[in-house]
Amino acid sequence: MGGVAVGWSTRQLAELAGTSLRAIRHYHDVGLLPEPERRANGYKTYGVADLVRVLRIKRLTGLGLSLAQIAELGDEEYPEEALRALDAELAATIDRLERIRVELAVMLRRPMPTDLPPMLSKYLADVDLTATDRQFAAVLAQVLSPAKLGAYAATLRDYQRDPAVVEFDALPADADEQTREDLAERLAPHFRKTQADFPQMTELVDDAPRGKNFALRTIYQAMHDIYNPAQIDVLMRTTK
Repeated sequence: MGGVAVGWSTRQLAELAGTSLRAIRHYHDVGLLPEPERRANGYKTYGVADLVRVLRIKRLTGLGLSLAQIAELGDEEYPEEALRALDAELAATIDRLERIRVELAVMLRRPMPTDLPPMLSKYLADVDLTATDRQFAAVLAQVLSPAKLGAYAATLRDYQRDPAVVEFDALPADADEQTREDLAERLAPHFRKTQADFPQMTELVDDAPRGKNFALRTIYQAMHDIYNPAQIDVLMRTTK
């Protein structure tokens, strides 16, 4: 018995494949679906081979392959290598998402600042730090080694807002000489305590991942961006 010629329109092909007219046209544009024959009236006519091709594209994109990857496969019926690579990529993605979910669970149980690495945000969740203090901590997190950053975070856990520190945070850029000198004297005990609690302070950048000079330049630039000239002057007097 002779076969009956199949001639689906673009719309019929899209409906059969469970996709859209726009998708069919896009497959034509990117070369994944050859242009079909046209009827006498000029309309496109598709056959079973076209349907199978569209179903294959839909299946592979549903698995996660891009149209560019599918194009590279050509007519390969079972692209094992590409599927194994996709499986490995998905496994890595699942692992990353699981780690994110663990971190989110911690953050949802205990509000934490989102502008700091997990270790620092965990330590700072209940610490009374100003926005400036947190900004400086964020910079340090980018240049210090994990060990030094961990030690620094440990000192922040016991951080207490000293009245002199509060005054320092509010010090105007045009503070006079006497105000700066008095504040530096009152800040000195606070800095001495910090150094006692954090003896690694003098070696803070010695093992910086991107080098000591890079870390020092970054910290120096950050301090001059965060603090005004009067505050910088007080810091220099305090550390003499």
